[in-house]
Amino acid sequence: MARKCILILLDGAGDRSYRRLGHQTPLQAAATPVLDRLAALGCSGLYHPAVLGQALPSENAHFAMFGYAPEDFPGRGALEALGAGISLDNQTVAILAHLASLTPEGDRLLLTDGKPPFTNAEADPLFGQVTPWEEAEVRIDFTRTEGLRGILTLRGDVSPRVTDTDPVTHGRPVMAPRPWQAAFNDPAAARSARALGAYLGYLYRRLAALPLNRLRAAAGAPPINGMLTQRAGRLKNAPPFREQNGLRGLLIASGILYQGLAAYIGLDCRPVVDSADPGADLAARLRLAHQALGRYDFVHVHTKAPDEAAHTKDPLAKKRVLESLDRGLGQAIAPLLADPEVLIIATADHATPSSGPLIHSGESVPLTFCGPGVRRDRVQAFDEINAAGGALGPVRGRELMYLILNHLDRAKLQGLMDSPVDRPYWPALSEPFRLEPGP
Repeated sequence: MARKCILILLDGAGDRSYRRLGHQTPLQAAATPVLDRLAALGCSGLYHPAVLGQALPSENAHFAMFGYAPEDFPGRGALEALGAGISLDNQTVAILAHLASLTPEGDRLLLTDGKPPFTNAEADPLFGQVTPWEEAEVRIDFTRTEGLRGILTLRGDVSPRVTDTDPVTHGRPVMAPRPWQAAFNDPAAARSARALGAYLGYLYRRLAALPLNRLRAAAGAPPINGMLTQRAGRLKNAPPFREQNGLRGLLIASGILYQGLAAYIGLDCRPVVDSADPGADLAARLRLAHQALGRYDFVHVHTKAPDEAAHTKDPLAKKRVLESLDRGLGQAIAPLLADPEVLIIATADHATPSSGPLIHSGESVPLTFCGPGVRRDRVQAFDEINAAGGALGPVRGRELMYLILNHLDRAKLQGLMDSPVDRPYWPALSEPFRLEPGP
């Protein structure tokens, strides 16, 4: 039976059907002989990390896939802050922030462009206006991460339970930060919302008056005159991955989000860099994963390429990326298939539609288990439709980690209590009984 697991995560690979692809999804239309071979050698099903129809971001989906309950999730702002190397404690609030182009309309601001073009020469004077701020005993600081993006940290008697200000859709008004309904009577949430609103107004006035924006206007470029925020978070006390699942884990991925997630749950992380060739990137990551199996029981191999292709809203672009990834998989999969101790899993974290206004959508995604002892069903192709006929059936949320533990012969018999906290794996990381010294 398998003792090690490699989870190949094709971020955002699920999709909808398109007339341009013969009413098929990009996965159905793409030539993916290697993924299809994994499906033919194993057992397939459909996976959703939460509730059918619910559109999840990658961070929440991964959190469920790694076996964690939603109440332990700290918010994306906190995860990206960790990934960016920002020092956090359990009292600091971290919020995603980015500069944008806004248009005043009376006393409101409308979102003109959430990703305005800019040059590197413009970035320094823009971010030079984003200075620290104190309001009602709340300290706000900004750390730039990439492009026009960064992270706000709020310190003091603060709360993450404040609404976003980013309307996402162009032409819609910037939203006022307000306490959540569940935190309506929480002074910390009200204080945080007031301070954040005052800070964003302060930044708008500074950025709008910047000479650089007058030069941009003269050149016909939209001003970069405001900051938008979303997904506030604060650290919680989630158990480390090995304690939660009984496995020594490694995450191989690009991007500060995944580095932050690894830091939060105690996964070792191997940061990698994306190139213009997603297939070559995946092949290199799988080789790293194979080498790491001497030290780790669980290796998560991640590629963001399908999700990014889908965000271009071009189904053909996503089809091409999926075909590139399949070629890369073919360059590195043979040693893993030949290893009698390796369980290979291929899936996605969510569906990302290649058309329409949604960022992510709520359909299930294909899931395939391939390895020693895995039942073989009649599925011959890795896509959203064929996988629905697989013997794994519908898999939801934390069930994925239960299935991984089961196929690694680590599933604990329900009712056994071999550690003070009931965990899903066996044998537990338990304290041995020791004889007391005799009389």
